[in-house]
Amino acid sequence: MAAPAVDFDYLESFAAGDMSVVTEVLAIFQRQAEAWLTALDNPGVGWRDLVHLIKGSANGIGATGLGELAGRAEFADPAMAPQVKAALVEVLAEIEGYLTRIGGG
Repeated sequence: MAAPAVDFDYLESFAAGDMSVVTEVLAIFQRQAEAWLTALDNPGVGWRDLVHLIKGSANGIGATGLGELAGRAEFADPAMAPQVKAALVEVLAEIEGYLTRIGGG
């Protein structure tokens, strides 16, 4: 079985168990991810800034796999955009499932 894309225990611990903070942070991530998905469809001039932002945000919520991939992409070219996008979509699916399970989605 593959490891989860998001370590929600990490995020819950970081938020000191305050589930309102957890859901707010995840909602912010989801809103930002909408713009990132669009940008990943046509990466270009801002590639390094885009994947750097994704890296930091992903690591902040416990999505370390996406964070590591985005970190590698930072030093590569935009040809990695489909990989980053696929990992981001996976993270978003896990977030949606998590929020549904906890009644916040």
